[in-house]
Amino acid sequence: MRRKEKGNLGEALACRWIKKKKMVLLETNFRAPVGEIDLIARDGECLVFIEVKARESFSYGFPEEAITRNKQNRIRKTALYYLLRQGLNPEVTIFRFDVIAIQLDKAGHPVVINHYPNAF
Repeated sequence: MRRKEKGNLGEALACRWIKKKKMVLLETNFRAPVGEIDLIARDGECLVFIEVKARESFSYGFPEEAITRNKQNRIRKTALYYLLRQGLNPEVTIFRFDVIAIQLDKAGHPVVINHYPNAF
């Protein structure tokens, strides 16, 4: 499976996962000049910025290990851009950063889905 296909599959699985958790999906693949956020959802009153990682093997580590400090900083900056663009004050808006890490088998079926609320 190609990288783009794996990414799309991971995001589709993550969308289903957050809907099962009664979260409301607001945006997918939100792009800003400073970066991208895979999914943006609402969990009650909390706005949730979600990074999704899917992998077929552990050759390069667990999926969640691919979210480096630099990647986290880009996501934070993109989230700030999103908040300001939506007219939301980051000082009073409740939000968090989640990670959904998905281990796929060779056929592209999910083996394990780990959801890390408040991951960073």
